[in-house]
Amino acid sequence: MSNEEKKDCGCGNKKFTEQETPDSGGFFKRKMSMIQSFATSIASRGFSNNKINRANKQLRVMSCIGNEHIGGELPPCEHLMNSEAEGGKNKKYCGACGCGDRKGTWLIADSDEYSKLDYPKVQCPLQMPGFTNYRPSTPEEAEEPVTRKYYIENISYKELEQVPVTLPEMTEEQIKAIQEAQKRQAEMRMNQLEEMKETPETPETPETPE
Repeated sequence: MSNEEKKDCGCGNKKFTEQETPDSGGFFKRKMSMIQSFATSIASRGFSNNKINRANKQLRVMSCIGNEHIGGELPPCEHLMNSEAEGGKNKKYCGACGCGDRKGTWLIADSDEYSKLDYPKVQCPLQMPGFTNYRPSTPEEAEEPVTRKYYIENISYKELEQVPVTLPEMTEEQIKAIQEAQKRQAEMRMNQLEEMKETPETPETPETPE
């Protein structure tokens, strides 16, 4: 995408361009930054426990909220929405992921409550740093005006550490809900495999000679 074709991100900051969903190719053609390498390793490793670490949540907050609220220059994601749900005053949710506006989808909850950004495995429609489906930016995203993803990938750890976050514990109810969801997914996969085994293969119809 040329500079003439780039669109404003809609965030009110002309330094950043519109973020597009990455395609499957064109990655890793340039040397990774430290933040980019860290985010890639997290995404490839996945999560095996019930909480993420501080640095990874800070990446997620940068990807969704930005850092203008603490004196930085990165604006919020263009898909960040103000909650209109009951009890959602000053709460934000993602308007692009399809999860809707409710307590369980708010990106930042009260300090002692688990929020959407605290869950170990969370995907982002833009595949931003900190999320389990993260994909590195393309070389074109480094051209001015840069994308928010490219900017985050190239910040310093010192700047990342300034993002305030809390790491609340998941409640027993939330842990149970996740375990039940995982069990249902496993059962669905088993049923699909059984159906594939029971479905006879359709023999190929020989071609009729002309």
